[in-house]
Amino acid sequence: QVQLVESGGGLVQPGGSLRLSCAASGSIFSINAMRWYRQAPGKQRELVASITSGGSTNYADSVKGRFTISRDNAKNTVYLQMNSLKPEDTAVYNCNANVRDYGLRYNNYWGQGTQVTVSS
Repeated sequence: QVQLVESGGGLVQPGGSLRLSCAASGSIFSINAMRWYRQAPGKQRELVASITSGGSTNYADSVKGRFTISRDNAKNTVYLQMNSLKPEDTAVYNCNANVRDYGLRYNNYWGQGTQVTVSS
């Protein structure tokens, strides 16, 4: 059993910055990909950014150049640095991870989410 806990959300003005964290804990042998998703009210959940175990990253076009995903494998934690925030970035942000258990099986887990609100 694995838990993902996000933190770092809040209210910020347009142009501001926030740093989200997601820490994984539990029966973890290793973690492959880690991702950040977001879902705004009335909109479909979208993949914001992903990072592989080797550190390769991908971003949604809407956040390229503004957001940076990173990870600390020693802490089983993924981060999302969000700069130049726009009102359209307002959403609940959830982290997601493919976690390998001690039976060497991969399972997908979701965090509970953290609210990011960008508003004047």
